[in-house]
Amino acid sequence: MNSSSKIYVAGHRGLVGSAIHRRLAADGYTNLVVKTSKELDLTRQAEVEAFFEKEKPEYVFLAAAKVGGILANNTYPADFIYRNIMIQTNVIHSSYRQGIKKLLFLGSSCIYPKYCPQPMKEEYLLTGDLEPTNEPYAVAKIAGIKMCQSYNRQHGTNYISVMPTNLYGPFDNFDLETSHVLPALIRRFHEAKIAQVPSVTIWGTGTSKREFLYIDDLADACVFLMDRYDGSEIVNIGVGEDISINDLALLVREVAGFQGGIAYDRSKPDGTPRKLLDVSRLHSLGWHAKTGLREGVRKTYDWYVKHSSLLGTSADTG
Repeated sequence: MNSSSKIYVAGHRGLVGSAIHRRLAADGYTNLVVKTSKELDLTRQAEVEAFFEKEKPEYVFLAAAKVGGILANNTYPADFIYRNIMIQTNVIHSSYRQGIKKLLFLGSSCIYPKYCPQPMKEEYLLTGDLEPTNEPYAVAKIAGIKMCQSYNRQHGTNYISVMPTNLYGPFDNFDLETSHVLPALIRRFHEAKIAQVPSVTIWGTGTSKREFLYIDDLADACVFLMDRYDGSEIVNIGVGEDISINDLALLVREVAGFQGGIAYDRSKPDGTPRKLLDVSRLHSLGWHAKTGLREGVRKTYDWYVKHSSLLGTSADTG
């Protein structure tokens, strides 16, 4: 890519897409194309084809998706599989029809089996059963990976797929019914501090372990890979370290300044026991995460406090 390349960021208002858009603008890319979901419904094939025919982008970052935590995935499984398959199918196929130079597809670490060996290497894909609570979303993302690989194989395209770990940061979704664990903890501890309640109750046992990547680091990695990686094999994006939900809750409680206790609702699911990505492939390419978890949580908490009164509740980044 060069500064005048025409670049389409699909899902530019979501957590991932907005970070990629900010990064590209900061790096001096001046020909960025974006559309809101009201302006362009990516689940509608005719609309997407018309958009690509008119705009003719050279590069595409496919960050548009319907995302959410355990509760949202359990409650709306049909929405998660339908919307994500439709979005990525329309964008990938229209990219092929218009002959774009390169596409980057954002997957998710939930594509790996529930009881996957740790840390999770890229070659572990499709070696076991998925976590039931987010299986529809994971199946959709796996379909996107296979679609990119199939187009590369049959049509000689240059479509790459990246698998980020759990993400967080400014512009995250903080709605308690649809958010992921870290933004939900930030909101709950902040509201508990304001309300001066004695404790905060968290789903599950607190023993599950998760890896967290600050969103600006992900954007940096995506731009890095768009410039430097051309393979069909997927690439994990993470920090290579994880933390238990209990220790994460303690960290967020400290950052938020909440003085109360923490209780656990053991009737609720923990989800996958552990999700730690093997990032040796990414490291071998020359990229490493820069933002530590404490620093990232502090930045995210400060952003949330500043913007909480203005936040919506949508978890749709299309």
